[in-house]
Amino acid sequence: MNRLIRHGLMFGNLFHVSSPALVERYNRALEHLTGKRTDLTDFHIDISGYSPEIGDALQDHAYLNHQGVNRQFILLSMEQRTAPLLHMKFSTSRGILKEFIDKNEAQLFALTARDAVAGELVNSVYDVSTPARLFDYRRVEIEADTTGGAVKDAWELGRLVGRFKNDKDGWYDDVLIAEMITLAGKTGDITRNPVSLSQMRFDQRNFWTAHFGGMYLFQDVAHPAVIAPGGKDHLGKLPIEHVFDAGDRNQIAKFLKLNGLVEPIVEGRKSRAAAILRQKMDFILVDAVADQGGDLTGATRADMRRLARQHHALLPPEFHALNALVNWAESGGAWPKIASDHPAYFYMFRASDTPDAALVNMLLAELAPKDARQMFICHKELFYATYKGWHEAKKAYVVDFLVAEYQVDKAGARDTLFGHDAPMEEPGPVPDMIARVGPWGAVRKKR
Repeated sequence: MNRLIRHGLMFGNLFHVSSPALVERYNRALEHLTGKRTDLTDFHIDISGYSPEIGDALQDHAYLNHQGVNRQFILLSMEQRTAPLLHMKFSTSRGILKEFIDKNEAQLFALTARDAVAGELVNSVYDVSTPARLFDYRRVEIEADTTGGAVKDAWELGRLVGRFKNDKDGWYDDVLIAEMITLAGKTGDITRNPVSLSQMRFDQRNFWTAHFGGMYLFQDVAHPAVIAPGGKDHLGKLPIEHVFDAGDRNQIAKFLKLNGLVEPIVEGRKSRAAAILRQKMDFILVDAVADQGGDLTGATRADMRRLARQHHALLPPEFHALNALVNWAESGGAWPKIASDHPAYFYMFRASDTPDAALVNMLLAELAPKDARQMFICHKELFYATYKGWHEAKKAYVVDFLVAEYQVDKAGARDTLFGHDAPMEEPGPVPDMIARVGPWGAVRKKR
């Protein structure tokens, strides 16, 4: 993992807490939330205020996320908004925190100039002792204040000011006036500089969770389902009809298509798609030959072709199927027949333009695990876990590729891989057959 850290591919873009003032503010917030403090004088934090160094020191990496629900957070600086979220338990958590920060930018900038802001992502679920409990995870609200209670004090001062204005005897109420003066000394002039944070609620119907081996819950779609790539037998009874695992490839493919969640990479963009598919083939090739010896660092296109020729017998079906698809895109060859039960099938798709595109690309990264780049971009938790088991040659190749091809232009790479072109035509109607056999029947091969 040191190679990833050294190249900024792990623990990258964290906010560095090094000044005594910020360390003390963090400790006040940490004690406010958890009753704990840290003796560290220098550490890094993510968007939620979680620090890997403090987690090591406390021997508790869930010190801000007990039970994996209702994540607590500590904001010291607006710069945290660009940091990643480490040890993610729900795919929506980072987006919620970033939207909260963006929505309250001016207020948080003023509040964090003097104190830390501490809060919690609150929902009605306090434990996920069973998979069925995840279906109660429906809405998240944010509660936040400074450790000194500036927001609460400002609200109370506003209430007292209203009482002072509306009570005809307010001018003669010395106790009321004294309370207002005391609070104003803490909050400042709230008429010119209001101290308040927007009350924000987020509906959570479609999301990924790390609990129970990893599950994708799609509830707010036309045909709901749960997808647990790692296995479904241990999940027990769930309040949803359709539950799939990685072995249900036909059903997952049908689910994605019926809900309009995916589109072919090659749709309307043959030249760009061919380049993307070739890079997927490179990762598949490296996965197949990494343990054969030799240095893959800096391998050129000619080197990759040579490796493919030398180790042709080792190449898996995914490589050959994508090569046929590249041949169709570049040379006008025959359209390859790749059914949903083929190992290459999910390598051919990306998320369509829906609000759940990031979640779908995350799922596709898990269904097409040899594409290391997509896994790194879309599912870092899985990438880090998988990386540990790779051969050293593959680790070196993937890291070099990500540094040279992705880190230099993240926005451009994401746009190329996941950006959306104008659709070529309107989607056709769903066949009536679905109404008779149900949407989860086997996907037929193209004739």
